Amino acid sequence: MSEGGASAPHARRTAVPETGAAALPEVPQVSEVPEVPEVSEVPEVPEVPEVPEVPEVREVPGPPAPVSRRAGLLVVLILGGLTATPPLAMDMYLPSLPEVTRTLHAPAATVQLTLTACLVGMALGQLVIGPMSDRLGRRRPLLTGLAVYVLATALCAFAPDAEVLVAFRLLQGLAGAAGIVIARAVVRDLYDGVAMARFFSTLMLVSGAAPVVAPLIGGQILRVTDWRGVFVVLTAVGVLLGTLVWARLPETLPPAGRHGGGAGEALGSMRALLADRAFTGYLLAGGFAFAALFAYISASPFVIQEIYGASPQTFSLLFGLNSVGLVVVGQINGKVLVGRVPLDRVLGAGLAVVIVAAAALLLMATGAFGTVGLAPVAAALFVLMSAMGVTLPNTQALALTRTRRHAGTASALLGTSSFLIGAVASPLVGIAGERTAVPMAVVQLVAALVALACFMIMCRPWKASAGASAGAEGVRN
Repeated sequence: MSEGGASAPHARRTAVPETGAAALPEVPQVSEVPEVPEVSEVPEVPEVPEVPEVPEVREVPGPPAPVSRRAGLLVVLILGGLTATPPLAMDMYLPSLPEVTRTLHAPAATVQLTLTACLVGMALGQLVIGPMSDRLGRRRPLLTGLAVYVLATALCAFAPDAEVLVAFRLLQGLAGAAGIVIARAVVRDLYDGVAMARFFSTLMLVSGAAPVVAPLIGGQILRVTDWRGVFVVLTAVGVLLGTLVWARLPETLPPAGRHGGGAGEALGSMRALLADRAFTGYLLAGGFAFAALFAYISASPFVIQEIYGASPQTFSLLFGLNSVGLVVVGQINGKVLVGRVPLDRVLGAGLAVVIVAAAALLLMATGAFGTVGLAPVAAALFVLMSAMGVTLPNTQALALTRTRRHAGTASALLGTSSFLIGAVASPLVGIAGERTAVPMAVVQLVAALVALACFMIMCRPWKASAGASAGAEGVRN
């Protein structure tokens, strides 16, 4: 049996090659097991992810970190200086208005046009320079605008009459608009969402102090020179700011982020932005909140001094305290609230506080609480102004979050709308004369109510709160 069993397998093995069928010896060659480890080569798996590359990317904030922090601080100061251009150009010049009237032998109404011309120039200039910065980048329009601003400011110092001064002030406003509109666009280029809101709040340290410091500087300048010296100082400030921008502010909009086209595309971008209901809601909310601020600036000298009998020194002190309140609340907004509370919720609360303060002012002005002194009125104005520290930066941040490609155009629309709405509201505070505070309170209350209505109806914050909370959580992580 053993022999037969041995011969049978041998016979079968020799029979296969004779038949010419698929040669079985070829099977082990196809499946060659030694080749399997060559294909899967396990040692190559760690080479694909190359973990050593991750720490190379993270090494960027290592040793250079202190340099970047210093650069960041300088950028804050530069952008703050650019946004402070309007109060510097407007408020530093205010103490010299009576002297301008005397030396140029012009009526007060004509000299007042020097303020209006500068304001209109800043409003309209943003509509031109903002879209231009989307097409050419930020640096070239900004440096060109600052150069023209310096030239126009220097020419103001040599104006022979009031009419020429009005023309130069218009040119000064048109060119100075570059600093305002491009500063906001640069912030949009660098930051997004919560980080952008924080940065806008930080800017208020510089831009919020300008309205306080500018009249004081202007008054001190008039002690050693005349009104022309004010424009000489403004010229020097413009030269210094332009030098810092040229040397230390890099281009923040790379060529890939720019777009071509001329006025037609700019108008198309504006139409597209205004068609965005949420963007327009934030724009109107910020514009009408700014109108309440303008009403305060225009009427408070008469209300505090003429109606409540405060001295100019007391008025200056109260004005300064209100500006400090705005700056402090702005820092609380950036350091504490932003990132922990949704921006829409913070904005809504700020507008509600403005409404309550304006309503209290109206009740006091109409005598609902009887005869009140200066202290309650000053307290209500302080609350109203402080609430602007959360309304103004957050409306800008939320509006600019709606677009990145057209940040310059969006910034132009925000700035122009605020200036124009504020310019319309400002004269209304004097409609009933200088002996009553009712018009100021009415303008502030109506403006705040319209701002809240635009915010609630067009922005629909209850729908955005969930997404904002998620975004804030992501930033914190």
